Amino acid sequence: MFDFQYYAPTKVIFGKKALDKLGAQVKAFGGTRVLIHYGGQSALKSGLIDKVKKILDDEGIFHVELGGVVPNPHLGKVREGVKLATENDVDFLLAVGGGSVIDSCKAIGYAMADPDNEVWELFAHERSAKGCLPVASVLTISAAGSETSNSCVITNEETGEKRAYDDDLSRPKFAIMNPEFTMTLPAYQTASGCTDIMMHTMERYFVNGGNMELTDEIAEGLLRTVMKYAKILKDEPENYEARAEIMWAGSLAHNDLTGLGGVGGDFVSHMLEHELGGMFNVTHGAGLAAVWPSWARYVYKDCMHRFVRYAENVMGVKREAGMSDDDVALAGIAAMEEFYHAIDMPVNMKELGIEPTDEQIAELAAGCAKAVGGSRGSAKMLYEEDFAEIYRMAR
Repeated sequence: MFDFQYYAPTKVIFGKKALDKLGAQVKAFGGTRVLIHYGGQSALKSGLIDKVKKILDDEGIFHVELGGVVPNPHLGKVREGVKLATENDVDFLLAVGGGSVIDSCKAIGYAMADPDNEVWELFAHERSAKGCLPVASVLTISAAGSETSNSCVITNEETGEKRAYDDDLSRPKFAIMNPEFTMTLPAYQTASGCTDIMMHTMERYFVNGGNMELTDEIAEGLLRTVMKYAKILKDEPENYEARAEIMWAGSLAHNDLTGLGGVGGDFVSHMLEHELGGMFNVTHGAGLAAVWPSWARYVYKDCMHRFVRYAENVMGVKREAGMSDDDVALAGIAAMEEFYHAIDMPVNMKELGIEPTDEQIAELAAGCAKAVGGSRGSAKMLYEEDFAEIYRMAR
């Protein structure tokens, strides 16, 4: 087990009446002039935005609003938000939506705190953030875990680059989490969210180096829980208990809890998907499902002990007479593919609906290598030629 620091300052207000606490929480964290940031029409049509505005009005809190955030949130919308927030002396950013909206708010917060520098420089890893305006969320999608994490992912739509920047400065002050707000999500988005939640823990699980038994038990329990309730939600989308379990798992999967005592994570699958998202604008969770099996088969021999443990403790593989570690590990990967199919997720890029050419694969691999500084990996250290081979395997 390695030494670690754990920092999870976000206040969580969870349950059916959570939204009632919104106004008091904004005030408690110093908000007086709020930018309400959201995505498409669903938050408007459901009446949620109107409820948020009324709560702020009743508390005498000034607010402006900006919608239009898309999946794989755009740098252009961030700049639009900065302009609106600056013109209105905004001092607090409220995301009403999922990870894309929260990440857009975080990027706006970075830019507002350092107006003399270009915010994309953070995502290009050319400098570090100097500050971030306070961010909070009313969560409507269980997936990214951005409501409690230090992570932020933005797409530069002009260059096609999708890049992440992590900094504790952007950790949200609070998260309003009512599982009922996720009940109207399309089945594909729900399944993609469950896949993303699991992958946030799996990225921390499949590593070489130290591990902490208690952390592993938490991680495995979270993964089994998500698998159980993801299947229930496929048939019962309005099952409150299932929605609640998935929502809380999303937060725990990406606030660093499920990797404590380890080496920090692998995250190659995320880097591979980021390039797909930048080039093809695929749904993040589905993109992860499409590349993970190929990544797993490419690296498992170098991280055999973890793949065997995962197969037995998470996927329920029973070691029969004559089965080698290799057999068990591969059976676990195959079982994971069966789970993805059970919730209508893809296991390769063709099922995802894209068929990259050889030239595009070379571009994807080069972009991935650039994003990670040449190499990345804990399960196995990978380079540009490895990224290209995994993409080819995933076609």
